[in-house]
Amino acid sequence: MDAPHEMHPPRTALSNKSLLSEPMKRRMACDAAQRNQVLTTQVSLQIPDGLNFESWERAGRQLAGLVNSSAWWLGDWLVYGKDNYGDRYEVGIRAAGLKYQTLRNYAWVSRRFDSSRRRAKLSFQHHAEVASLPVNEQEHWLDSAEEMKWTTKRLRNAIQNSREDEVGETRQVAAVRRLEVPDQRIRQWRMAAERAGTDLDAWVVATLDRAAERTLDEREALAYRREVSA
Repeated sequence: MDAPHEMHPPRTALSNKSLLSEPMKRRMACDAAQRNQVLTTQVSLQIPDGLNFESWERAGRQLAGLVNSSAWWLGDWLVYGKDNYGDRYEVGIRAAGLKYQTLRNYAWVSRRFDSSRRRAKLSFQHHAEVASLPVNEQEHWLDSAEEMKWTTKRLRNAIQNSREDEVGETRQVAAVRRLEVPDQRIRQWRMAAERAGTDLDAWVVATLDRAAERTLDEREALAYRREVSA
């Protein structure tokens, strides 16, 4: 970025601005404007004394936008290099003085979201939080984050809570599948399964299915009889 402009006051004090040349007037106007601007260099951000809050806040939004956009830009840049230049893209990375690991992370997220699915109202990090999920889940969580104005931390927590709920449901199903049965009864079931010419698991499932169907049929028949007699 350009170095900040260094201001030099005129050597001769002039009380009448009408005596100034047009180039000098433009120079003075430029100096006055720059005194109220936030200036950037390669290694610093220079903020003038007395800058009002609105200007300071606007500068922050602009900087945040640049940081967010630059992650997408660098990711797309690396994706293009890998797709078009083979191993030569690594030369470009070294020439640009960039860290490969950081770029690889950017590129991975960029590949997971084509430009039409990137949300301008959400940060690059919002997208990174859901990049590993299937597309439909990505869209679900990004919709929620955009609608609720979630921070990346809030989005991360919501996803984590959802996963914990899923794990809890899986454990409940597993608990139902585990039955404590006396050994004697298991031996009896195994014998019945052998006579039926099948293994124990298949025999148990088939027997339970028949019992369930019979019970449901009996309940439906009973309900029908009650309906008729009413």
